[in-house]
Amino acid sequence: MMKIILVGYMTSGKSTIGKLLSESLHIPFYDLDHLIETNLNLTIDEIFEQKGELFFRKKEKEILMEFLNTTENYVLALGGGTPCYYDNFELYQSESIHSVYLKASVDTILKRLHAQKASRPLVSRFNEEELQEFVAKHLFERSYFYHQVKTIVSIDDKKELEIVKEIVSKLT
Repeated sequence: MMKIILVGYMTSGKSTIGKLLSESLHIPFYDLDHLIETNLNLTIDEIFEQKGELFFRKKEKEILMEFLNTTENYVLALGGGTPCYYDNFELYQSESIHSVYLKASVDTILKRLHAQKASRPLVSRFNEEELQEFVAKHLFERSYFYHQVKTIVSIDDKKELEIVKEIVSKLT
């Protein structure tokens, strides 16, 4: 039985690496945001717009707890903010779960966000200077929560398959 949880900031590759990792290990991949969207039949943006962030964070915790209690083999990508709310990071502290932080530098995140800015409502309104400040501040605020994992993998200047191989080599 293998349970792997990926945490990290937006654009750190949680979904991309998660899918490749699940293929490599022959276990299913899940994305928490997708599970929430399916449960509520709304997109994440629609949930925030119609019901607000507090509702979203409560639902996120509920669905995460249910998933962890009922699913056996998986790679699960969490939303970038998931570890930072309630006691969510404590939910994956058990011995049976291998948690991995895909750690990206501010520069790496900014390069990736630049290409995806239009599809990321949280940051689409920022100019370059504001975006850098926003990302640096967010990473600082979330750092404690992101570091509450078993394994930290730096993704800067690495190819996707290289990251997957590094994660697989650290699974115990």
